[in-house]
Amino acid sequence: MQINWNDLRYLLAIERGRTLAAAARVLAVDQTTVARRLAAMQEAIGTRLYQRLTDGTLRLTASGERAVLHAERIESEIGALDVALAGVDDAVSGTVRVTSVPIIVNHILIPAAQALLKRHSKLRLELVADARDLSLTRREADLALRLARPKTGGTKVLARRVGAVRCGVYASASSSARAAKTLPWVTYDEAMAHLPQARWIAETAVRTHKAIAAIYVNDAEALLEAVIAGLGRSLLPCVVAEGDPRLQRLDAKLGTPVLSRELWLLMHSELRTLGRIEAVVDWIEQIAPH
Repeated sequence: MQINWNDLRYLLAIERGRTLAAAARVLAVDQTTVARRLAAMQEAIGTRLYQRLTDGTLRLTASGERAVLHAERIESEIGALDVALAGVDDAVSGTVRVTSVPIIVNHILIPAAQALLKRHSKLRLELVADARDLSLTRREADLALRLARPKTGGTKVLARRVGAVRCGVYASASSSARAAKTLPWVTYDEAMAHLPQARWIAETAVRTHKAIAAIYVNDAEALLEAVIAGLGRSLLPCVVAEGDPRLQRLDAKLGTPVLSRELWLLMHSELRTLGRIEAVVDWIEQIAPH
């Protein structure tokens, strides 16, 4: 029996995604391919590596968990080798994978990407809009933009503050100024109640005796669309909302944003001197809101 690294990648994707569909997205293949490769690996090994639960998710067996432990070590070594080989090239070429929450990717990074790619014709930029904290040490991303200082990562992950995302209160421009101030608050669902924006909305609603709208979301992008649709008012990033004619700001007279969140850039320490990484870092620092 021989196991190759490509087979183990499928097992790692199952462990991290918990479903065939999620694993397929990570690996950029279809679900049938994932199922087929895992079935072939199980047949070659002679033992079952995962089982399907009643809710449709997948759980590793004891054998599968042991295999994943070894696979993660192999993944780490391959990542280190990739970094070591890539480090000899200071040219701005190759792929840089950047991750952040959807609203930052869609409204800050993407609009500014053309200038970067024109400046560096051999650079390839992969932008991953994901609310999850993708791992830099597992090479799920090369750079990450986060709305809070990281608490984990150790010495392998470097972090620097590159800006701030200021937030204000907005409502749909289709409402009159008077009507807009009576709208209910649109906020995040319970899983996101820990966010500073969600806490501010909850505290403000209680203090001002204003209602919470009967719709909850789990992402700032969805919050933006809910406000535009006239479902209520909410706290939105000024860098996104100020340029949108479909919105009106309700707290402009205050002169200062009601809430501000630091924007942090994370990178793997072994990647920081690569030409392509330095180019993207410089670009992010230039376009980051302050």
